[in-house]
Amino acid sequence: MECIISIELGTNAVRVYAFDVSGRIIGSSKGAYPTFHPYPDYSEQDPEQIFITMLYVLKNFLSEKVHPYKYRVVSVCFSASMHSLLVTDKKGVPLSNVITWADNRSKEEARQLRGSEVAGAVYETTGTPIHPMSPLVKIAWFRNNEPEIFKKAAKFLSIKSYIIHQLTGELVTDLSLASATGLLNIHSRQWEPVALDYAGISQGQLPGLVPIFYSECKLKSQYQISLGLGADTKIIAGSSDGCFATLGAGVMNGNMATITIEDSSAMRVIGTEVLKDDSGRLFNYILDDKYYVSGGPSNNGGIAFEWFASQFGELENGYDTESSVRNLFQQAERVTAGAEGLIFLPYLLGERAPIWNANARGVYFGVNINHERKHFIRATAEGILYEMYSIARMLMEHRTIKMVSVNGSFGTIPLVTQMLADVFNKPMSVSPNASAVSTGAFLLSATKLGIYKDLEEAALSVHLPDPFVPDTANHDLYRKYFPLFEQLTSTLGGAFDLLSNI
Repeated sequence: MECIISIELGTNAVRVYAFDVSGRIIGSSKGAYPTFHPYPDYSEQDPEQIFITMLYVLKNFLSEKVHPYKYRVVSVCFSASMHSLLVTDKKGVPLSNVITWADNRSKEEARQLRGSEVAGAVYETTGTPIHPMSPLVKIAWFRNNEPEIFKKAAKFLSIKSYIIHQLTGELVTDLSLASATGLLNIHSRQWEPVALDYAGISQGQLPGLVPIFYSECKLKSQYQISLGLGADTKIIAGSSDGCFATLGAGVMNGNMATITIEDSSAMRVIGTEVLKDDSGRLFNYILDDKYYVSGGPSNNGGIAFEWFASQFGELENGYDTESSVRNLFQQAERVTAGAEGLIFLPYLLGERAPIWNANARGVYFGVNINHERKHFIRATAEGILYEMYSIARMLMEHRTIKMVSVNGSFGTIPLVTQMLADVFNKPMSVSPNASAVSTGAFLLSATKLGIYKDLEEAALSVHLPDPFVPDTANHDLYRKYFPLFEQLTSTLGGAFDLLSNI
């Protein structure tokens, strides 16, 4: 029997899935690693800790769920969170921690770039909004603030490139993940000279560009032995988590979109053309040689609700936030839509789309003497979904969206999915596998192996269940509250900036 392994290098955890060649999930495993915040606006991770965690989870998973049942692993496909940056020296040794998408230390560099003469060209050619999330801007921060590290830097990598290099000795990055760096020309599919000049680096300091189907990397002999994998096991470069989540949700139809709410969140569509946005608010990332994934990301998805759970929830078993989240949603169900006038701006980590303001902060507005904890719970969840609707309104300037596929551990909580349907006034269908990222990795691998003729056929194999249908009364309430959410976000923009400068 043959099986396909997917490895997702997520923001806070590595997730390993095994599929048989029909797409049935054999099993999955997860291992977490911490994010460090040594200073305000910093979000870092230890690359060695991520690598060791990945190896530990993968080895145990293969030993317990794959090898005992005589499965032969034919391919291992990687995905990763976008916008990570790791600086390494000539020997491949990290000179820094991994800087994640949530890191805002380079907001001054982003501000200066947005006001420069090359800003329009950078956005138009790379498809990446100018924001501290972008590795392009992060590299500029190192140039301006860590000159010794910048001088020693031989390579600027994503965490996925680093992991694949550790396993195989090859330094590559797939075009999909590269298209989220702000350094790749998404039209020519080459590193963009204007962006390189701005960053102050050469093309040789970046990994080699390969297609998402690339499988020429081979596991080092020690990992073949340690993991029990054959020399012929295909190591597939894969894609970004966002592009895989969209593919894995079955979204290829022009009238469909997908919403992913995990730690962060995003809304995306797929098309053969780049979506033009004069304000530079939308991202346009490469999926393959034909399709682009377009949309908007939010810094504040499930992580905002987990913050609430950790601060104000009731932890039954030590640090078991999952059980706390379940209990909180049971209380939220007892509150009417709109939380009786309590509104939450969920910008705990600044914000990306649609406001692209790294200085944004969280706010509870409308508190009165009758509000209880259950109202704050409901308002916290609704604020996250209002933000998703803000992104949707931006996308719907370009697309008519009739159906939405929802995935991610937070987005697929039944109450959350129903609230999404009520806020959007559109049917919401939950992806069969909450981890649409792993499904996307399977579909890519299966296409590489010839099971599907192309990604279009692969996406059609995803069968969505009956959708959650909007509740008209709830939508009418949300339709009244959402403009207030937008107005608060706009009105407080200047106050956010003032606060950041104190």
